[in-house]
Amino acid sequence: MNTGEEKLSESSLLSDEFVRELVAVGEVDLLVGIPSLNDAKTIGHVAQAVEAGLIKYFPRQRVVLVNTDGGSRDGTERVFRNSALEGPTQGLGAQTLRTVHRVSTVYSGAPNAILAMRTILLAADLLRAKACGIVSAELTSINPAWIDNLLRPVYKDQFDLATPVYDRPKFDGLLVTNLLYPALRALYGKQLYEPLATEFALSGRMVSQVLEEDFWREPEELSRPEIWITTLALVEGLRVCQSFLGPRVLAEKNSQPDVVETIRRAVGTLFRCLDTQASSWLANTGSQAIPTLGFRYEVNPRPIRVNRKRMVEMFRNGVTELGSILEIILAPATLREIQHLARSANGGLDYSDELWVKTVFDFAGAYHRSVMDRDHIVQALAPLYRGRMASFILKNQEATLEEYETAIERLCEQYERLRPYLLRRWKEREVGHGRDDR
Repeated sequence: MNTGEEKLSESSLLSDEFVRELVAVGEVDLLVGIPSLNDAKTIGHVAQAVEAGLIKYFPRQRVVLVNTDGGSRDGTERVFRNSALEGPTQGLGAQTLRTVHRVSTVYSGAPNAILAMRTILLAADLLRAKACGIVSAELTSINPAWIDNLLRPVYKDQFDLATPVYDRPKFDGLLVTNLLYPALRALYGKQLYEPLATEFALSGRMVSQVLEEDFWREPEELSRPEIWITTLALVEGLRVCQSFLGPRVLAEKNSQPDVVETIRRAVGTLFRCLDTQASSWLANTGSQAIPTLGFRYEVNPRPIRVNRKRMVEMFRNGVTELGSILEIILAPATLREIQHLARSANGGLDYSDELWVKTVFDFAGAYHRSVMDRDHIVQALAPLYRGRMASFILKNQEATLEEYETAIERLCEQYERLRPYLLRRWKEREVGHGRDDR
């Protein structure tokens, strides 16, 4: 315990008061972290759902909720501390035998997802938690069963990482379904649906391993630690599973990251992982399902509404404005097809699965070879992503949910089929129009 306390107290991430509160809690079995920033409207509901889940499903375990706040101005931390469940808990089907502790801290510096998550993991490491869960403070759909579905596989069934399976409405999470999931599946060889999930759980031993990794030094504005953690588990051969959680609904906020910012962080992190972990995934072939626990909810949420016309316009403008950059990044055949699409008449945009996969793999190869500033490479993908999404939405507008999922599966198969294409692009030395890899 003293070693952990020294580790925390020496870290500039953590205040002395936070360390004292953690030490007063003592060792725990389960820790659930809730990063936050101006989430006063929702964090009370989230914290109560977590507490109810711990009481109902883990009544004998020593537990603590940890809130790491990025300097909220709306009283988020106060709401978290004051939202404990009141009165008897028999209605949850169990009577907790232990206190559900709550600890909160405001970390120093600008709001930072990496610092928030690292602080939670450091707290779990100090308290020797056997399982550590993390959930978003913005959730409106969370319920107590989520806590059981995430923590039980790690705490009881000896998994090292439990990730969620959400019931997504059509066109929700297009970056995940069209790029992150199928690329990770094709290259890392595991069919893990949500590599970008903000809800997951780690074993105590994986917490310690994650804290030793170098990716905590990555620039916060260019990194998504969830992807680093997921790929680390896969390349290290740790036990990974996923659990059905149902629909994931977040509260609306005044400011949301735009497409370019989301791609910079999410796709940039995936490309960085591919680059640093190449020795682990280059030899992979095919993909395998991973254990998927629980029961899928029978829901069919309404499709997400998007402005397809605007997406097509931004695609065409981007292809024109970024012409000289795309010449360096894309294979000549890929570039010609994309330029043809950009010149096509309204309604004629058909960004095929094969062309999209080659686009993504061209960008990944260019990133690996550093043909220009890597951040500029990733940002240049944004207009092409918009074009692909406009085409994908048009093709699947009338599809049933089953047909929609079949379309995503076909896309995944294209990623796996074209894996040799990426390997050629990955290894070549020429840039620009030096080669035409079809």
